Amino acid sequence: MNPTRPPGPRAGLFGLRLASRMFRDYPEFHRQLQRDHGDAAYFRLGRYRDYVFSDPELIREVLMTKARSFVRWQRSMRVFALAHGQSVLITEGGVWQRQRRMLQPGFAPRRFDAYARQIGDASARALDAVQTDGRTPIDFEQTMTALTMDVIMRTLFSSEAPEDAAAAGAAVQVLSRAALNEMFLPFELPQWVPLPWRPATRRALQTLDALVWRLLRERRAHPGAHQDLLAMLMSAADEEDGDARLSDQEVRDQCMTMFLAGHETTATGLAWWGWAMASHPEIARRAAAEVDAALGGRIPVHGDLPRLPYLMQTLKETLRLRPPAAALFTREAVEDVQIGSWLLPRGSLVMITPFVVHHDERWFPSAERFDPDRFAPERADSIPRGAYLPFGVGPRVCIGNNFALMEMAQVAAMLLQRFELVRPAHAPEPHPRLHVTLKPEGGLRLVLRPRSAVRSQATGLAGMASCPRVHA
Repeated sequence: MNPTRPPGPRAGLFGLRLASRMFRDYPEFHRQLQRDHGDAAYFRLGRYRDYVFSDPELIREVLMTKARSFVRWQRSMRVFALAHGQSVLITEGGVWQRQRRMLQPGFAPRRFDAYARQIGDASARALDAVQTDGRTPIDFEQTMTALTMDVIMRTLFSSEAPEDAAAAGAAVQVLSRAALNEMFLPFELPQWVPLPWRPATRRALQTLDALVWRLLRERRAHPGAHQDLLAMLMSAADEEDGDARLSDQEVRDQCMTMFLAGHETTATGLAWWGWAMASHPEIARRAAAEVDAALGGRIPVHGDLPRLPYLMQTLKETLRLRPPAAALFTREAVEDVQIGSWLLPRGSLVMITPFVVHHDERWFPSAERFDPDRFAPERADSIPRGAYLPFGVGPRVCIGNNFALMEMAQVAAMLLQRFELVRPAHAPEPHPRLHVTLKPEGGLRLVLRPRSAVRSQATGLAGMASCPRVHA
């Protein structure tokens, strides 16, 4: 064994300078760390010993082959538990295994036909309501955020109340910003300490709590009326524990995780995908042609997705270049554990940043270039295992990853059916900034040009070109 530590930056001031740099630009901090120190780095932040791994094999050791030697960093879990309670996102060990078993059937492929219909209805309503003159940029990120909140309200609660979706969406934004602030405090502070963001955080949590408990009480009063994720949660049984059911508190906690984790990541991914399509019109035209040929203008259903391979490649490449989950939850070693040539003492923390691995030229040549053909069948197999992890990897891989991909594909297909996505003139590339998810700093605006107008204009120009010239 090699008990020595990997190289790394000097902490200085108990690591406060390093923490400040991470807070300002988390992805770039970790990219610079890899450039300076390689695939394994070490530094101290206060009392914590931090290891950072960027090699796919080392990542697989932490997340897969030696996953039992780690839990998620307990301090971060206490922060997220304020909103998520003791959901599948938070729990560990036997409790987590029980919850995962009970939730897994809700994300089985046989349920996706029903979910896809709800996604299609919500997307059609949202996109039909988009106000655009084909020239003026709109807030595309906010449009996707509102759309995906409508989707989660329908698929989770069968709710079509726009006022509930709007209130929930605003609350989610507040909670996401607050979680990041809490994570970067140099020391964990009790919740009664009056930090500037905490009053708004409490109000946002009360809003979501009131909404979830109200909808849960209504469903208890009228069971069997809907076949949605809430119905699945209420009927989920653990066959290994005498068909035990989730308590109302446990149902509430799982609902909060679906709200907070299942909505914002999808919205962010779609926003970045829209920017990629607007920045690469030839790729967008190829994807739109595939959508037109496969769907003929109708709303896509789950069974259509295998007929849209190139569209799926554009989404996978978006998740590589701008992964919403740019940083995985920090792991904490529960015992001494060997990772590669390094012996990590019990209590060590491990950081894994998909953003860094996804931009590594060794695994993705010309990594800064948007190239959906990386994920063509003949090339995808060359990507090393552990080098592409937009949903994590190993036992704690995101339980809703297939649901998220289905939702993104449906929304993307419907956008391409209706609009040509255009990058505003002189608009700079949005800078990625970590806000729990990897968001475009300052928002993201696009011009949505209705395709009916585009086709009419193209037809008119073609007709003019074919007319005989009557003037010299």
